[in-house]
Amino acid sequence: MALSDFLILSLPVFLLFLLIKRNKTTKKACLPPGPDGLPFIGNLHQLGNSNLHQYLWKLSQKHGPLMYLRLGLKPALIVSSAKMAREILKTHDLEFCSRPALTAMDKISYSGLDLAFAPYGAYWREVKKICAVHVFSSIRAQSFRPIREDEVSRMIENISRSALASKPFNLTEEMVSLTSTTICRVAFGKRYEI
Repeated sequence: MALSDFLILSLPVFLLFLLIKRNKTTKKACLPPGPDGLPFIGNLHQLGNSNLHQYLWKLSQKHGPLMYLRLGLKPALIVSSAKMAREILKTHDLEFCSRPALTAMDKISYSGLDLAFAPYGAYWREVKKICAVHVFSSIRAQSFRPIREDEVSRMIENISRSALASKPFNLTEEMVSLTSTTICRVAFGKRYEI
């Protein structure tokens, strides 16, 4: 009686183990090589290095120019050679052209109805064409030239004042201010100081 109970209880566990193993091997067969990850966190524990680019380069020496990593539950492909990047961007561009579906971006972009987060397809091509003709045209860019020139001259004046007063100057802050005020003037017609 005890042996039959053991067999009855162990059979589902054994079948579950075989099913999981089969799913892992079939999934791995379709994916590029990469380091094994942990459940739930994937390869995130391996990426805590401060020199991430050097760590990924070392991984590419071991696994090849195209690697598969799991960042938490999200899959990621790491491309580490110009030849592989060209292959993906030229030959297999349609497989990789859409952004991943993220809940936050879905809410912000009204279910992917804007240019930045719309999935590739007929709708995206139409929106891109409208933006290229009406929003990003050279005529439209030239219409904002006085705004850009005014903001750049203001930045140069700020740099000159700081130089004449021998005060230190934070170029990063000035560039952020230049960019944001230019965007605000173009979008809203009003200058906002940061």
